[in-house]
Order: sequence, then structure tokens, then C-alpha cells
Amino acid sequence: MTGIFTLGVLGLSLSVDAFAAAIGKGAAVQNARLNDAVRIGAVFGFFEAITPVIGWVLGLALSTWIAAVDHWIAFGLLLVIGCNMIRLAFKQDDQDDSEQAVMEARHQRGVLGLVTTALATSIDATAVGVSLGVMQVNILAACLVIGGVTTVVATLGVIIGRHASVWIGRYAEILGGVALIGIGCSILYTHLTNP
Repeated sequence: MTGIFTLGVLGLSLSVDAFAAAIGKGAAVQNARLNDAVRIGAVFGFFEAITPVIGWVLGLALSTWIAAVDHWIAFGLLLVIGCNMIRLAFKQDDQDDSEQAVMEARHQRGVLGLVTTALATSIDATAVGVSLGVMQVNILAACLVIGGVTTVVATLGVIIGRHASVWIGRYAEILGGVALIGIGCSILYTHLTNP
């Protein structure tokens, strides 16, 4: 039972980035229903669950390379996604844009952006997967717990973000983009200051 509790705490710590990103996604999805929130949460949970397996499979030989660049990859992806969210939020106010172009941008951001954001927020879990292999933890149990916790946490983030968008309008989407950039900067700072 201690192992499940430890994996639950690990899942919570790994899902913090997904929670913040899901708030931004919830703000971006207008009139999101519970099934939309669960779907978005499940995407975050899926990537958070499979990335430890990738790390576990890659093994200790590649862990040095992954650990050396994972923070740069996560920072770059989150920076690009965050800036794009902010740009599209401001673009909605531009009178020259047709509603069709805005809807196409939202769809692209919704599908590709969701997958890219989920991947970016779960990239650190690859290195965790290597650690789980070294500690001889049951990787299937670890992935199920980590993915399940992240799904629940990210679903809550979408619901919170949806309500935030009602209160603060399009600025919630801008805040979501700023939050993603902040997460990327935090990941980068943490890795560069901890040898």
C-alpha cells in the first residue's frame, strides 16, 4: 500500500504542469461540457502515463542524454504554445479576421495544441521512468496511477479554466498562455539551478 501512496504523490507532482495547462485549455474551449473536460484530461493523463514507459524502455544509457535536454525541449514547446495562445487571443479582436479563420485557428489549436501541450508537460516523466526502472517499481502500476491522477487533476483544471473564462473573458486564454510560458521558464530554471 505504501507503494501506491508513493506513486500517487508522484502522480500529483507530475500533474502540476498538466493542471496549469488544462486551465488554459478550459479557458480556450467555449461552452466546454464535462465530457470535453474529461476528454482533455484523458489526453493529458495518457501522455503522462506513457512517457515514463518511454523512459523505462530507453534505459539508463540514454537517461543522461534525456536528462540533459528534457528541460530545453519542454521550455521550447511550452514557450511556442504559450506565445501562440496569446497571439490567437489578441487576433480574435482584430476586425480584419473572418470568423472562419478564427474557427480554423481554434480547431488547429484544439487538436494539435492539446497533444503538443500534453506532450510538453509530460516530458519530465520520461526521466522519471528511467528512475522507476532503476528502483524496480512495477512500471504498469506506476503508469496507471500516474496517468489516472493526471487525468483527474487535468479534468479539474479544464473545469476551473472554463469558469474562469466566464469571469474574465478572453483574458483567461491570455493568462493560460502566460501560465504555459511560466511553466516552461520554471522547468528551465529548476533544471539549470539544480546540478
